[in-house]
Amino acid sequence: MDDPELEAIRARRLQALLASGPSAPAQGQPFTLSDATFDGEIAKPGLILVDFWADWCGPCHRVAPVLEAIAKDLSGVLRVGKLNVDQNPQTPSRFEIRSIPTMLLFKDGRLVDGIVGAYPRPQIEAMIRRGT
Repeated sequence: MDDPELEAIRARRLQALLASGPSAPAQGQPFTLSDATFDGEIAKPGLILVDFWADWCGPCHRVAPVLEAIAKDLSGVLRVGKLNVDQNPQTPSRFEIRSIPTMLLFKDGRLVDGIVGAYPRPQIEAMIRRGT
C-alpha cells in the first residue's frame, strides 16, 4: 500500500501537469502502434501509456472505452498508444508480455510503471500518477 502523503503529492503533481496545458499537439484519442513505430513513439518526450491488446481479448475490449476517456481527458499530458500483440509480436516479446491487456507507462522513453488486467479507471489513473 502506498503512503497517503506520497499519493497526495503524486495527485498534486498530476493536477499541476493537467493545469499547465498541452506541451505537444494533442491527439485526444488512442493511436495505433506497431513493431516498426514503437521505439520512435516511446522515445518522444512526455508520458505515453501503451495498451498491449488483441482483437479476441474480451477484457481488452472492456478496458478500451476507459483508455479512450483517459486519452481525451489527459490530452496534451498523456498519449495513449495501442499495440495489437497478434499483428506485432516482437515488441510484446521484448517486454515479456504474457497476459493481456497489459498497460505499460513510459516517461521520456523510459519504462516507469505497468499493470496487467482490465482495471477500472481509478486504478489506471493511480498508475499514471505513480509514473509522473
